[in-house]
Amino acid sequence: MCQTTDNNQQSQNKADMVQVGETKHVNGVNGHNHQLNKKDQPRNPYAPRYADFLSNISNFKIIESTLREGEQFANAFFDTKTKIAIAKALDAFGVEYIELTSPAASEQSRLDCEAICKLGLKAKILTHIRCHMDDARIAVETGKDLLYCFLPFARSAGGRFMCVDGVDVVIGTSSFLREFSHGKDMAYITKTAIEVINFVKSKGIEIRFSSEDSFRSDLVDLLSIYQTVDKIGVNRVGIADTVGCANPRQVYDLVRTLRGVVSCDIEVHLHNDTGMAIANAYTALEAGATHIDTSVLGIGERVGITPLGGLVACLYAADPDYVKSKYNLPMLREIENLVAEAVEVSVPFMNPITGYCAFTHKAGIHAKAILNNPSTYEILKPEDFGLTRYVSIGHRLTGWNAVKSRVEQLKLVLTDDQIKDATAKIKELADVRTQSMEDVDTVLRVYHSGVASGELEIGDRQMFDRLLRRHRDSSVSRADVPQDAIEGATTPNASIPNAVTA
Repeated sequence: MCQTTDNNQQSQNKADMVQVGETKHVNGVNGHNHQLNKKDQPRNPYAPRYADFLSNISNFKIIESTLREGEQFANAFFDTKTKIAIAKALDAFGVEYIELTSPAASEQSRLDCEAICKLGLKAKILTHIRCHMDDARIAVETGKDLLYCFLPFARSAGGRFMCVDGVDVVIGTSSFLREFSHGKDMAYITKTAIEVINFVKSKGIEIRFSSEDSFRSDLVDLLSIYQTVDKIGVNRVGIADTVGCANPRQVYDLVRTLRGVVSCDIEVHLHNDTGMAIANAYTALEAGATHIDTSVLGIGERVGITPLGGLVACLYAADPDYVKSKYNLPMLREIENLVAEAVEVSVPFMNPITGYCAFTHKAGIHAKAILNNPSTYEILKPEDFGLTRYVSIGHRLTGWNAVKSRVEQLKLVLTDDQIKDATAKIKELADVRTQSMEDVDTVLRVYHSGVASGELEIGDRQMFDRLLRRHRDSSVSRADVPQDAIEGATTPNASIPNAVTA
């Protein structure tokens, strides 16, 4: 997990890091620097190109499926209170749709669906059903006992509909699923799809039809049924990479082909079995898809689907202004922590944006560049997500520029040569073990005191070791400088254990 601007700590102790404030430089190719003319700003290589006339990178909607696909995650059990908390958090973040488990799944699923419909959220509420009339009847009747349920344009006192806003219909179309799952042929699938779609449409509710296992389905079968449902007026057709087998080129080709066949919107649901879900989602938007299914932390069946945070990071890199205008980005960390706790997992360390070291820089050459201009090694601005960047300095890879930043924060007066000398000591100590921020600060303060008193000159290691030992002996708390570090300081290769992060 990671740290916010209010300094709440989670997995890693950010007190052991040097915090790096905003600079006057442009952050990434999309940063803002009012001293530059627009024509002088570098072109964003990740932005859509003018030639991509089908691209929806800057015109998409998210269908957030944590409360449907996410319930299929092995660890998931969401009670009503948790579902409501997640739904409210997703709505505050700004997702356009929230998809819920089919009310036909269980009585509690139906009650939970009704409870969320009553919340009056800005997001549209969808439910996911099999392509079967029994499921369709239950879905459209969810909340029927509530006022205005079958009047989608009527409003409750809270200004929201009192029933689901849409129904997502799905049925397997690959030879695998037709033979080993539902056992129906394409003629039956088409006939049933028409019946279900017409029924849902008659209730004035939004409808999506999706094939399942699309990338292992016959292309002619797919295009035929998509054309059929498009003609009878579905709002969206869906493509599902149910087993996570597709690669970006395959996704682009299928979505672009479908874009030339149907006039309705196109939704994609992409599993992550081969690690392609985010790349496939981005490619789908480039090819003309309009809606992307996500879940928080990607949770879902097996290894899940496109993660909300990862997709947002990818799309932010392409068009940060558009993404910031759509979503409350600082909410992302709160949502991920909420869901992680509910399913008893940790936010992965390598998670885009909210991984605990997502904005921590360690190598000396990285730290120097970051301190001068964050765009050198960052494509995302942490402050846009309510987070802070840090430079880690208490290690053998540290550089004097990073140490200089800490010297300035401590308001110590040292020349560059003196800082380099102190840095050499920190690196020597860090060869034994990583140094804490308290340890590094002690080294810097003792060095500064020695210089100010005239006792210490550049390169006088023996005197520096004596000053460190004196500091230890005079300290009320021996925690200021660990005993083993001070004893080691008397030997040529010793080091004071000091881990510094920033």
